[in-house]
Amino acid sequence: MSKRSMMSRQLKEEIAKELGVYETVKQDGGWGNVSSRDCGNMVTKAIEMAEKAVKDS
Repeated sequence: MSKRSMMSRQLKEEIAKELGVYETVKQDGGWGNVSSRDCGNMVTKAIEMAEKAVKDS
């Protein structure tokens, strides 16, 4: 069974850059060394962005 991402690569990178996590992703060549705390912060930010988009539409 393959894993399917709910966020696009572009959105993940945008949020990672905003939260200062993207350098870790670039250095390591993937998301494997991003802490669970930082991943949680990324999810929280994505939810905030989605809620704002719904509110503004």
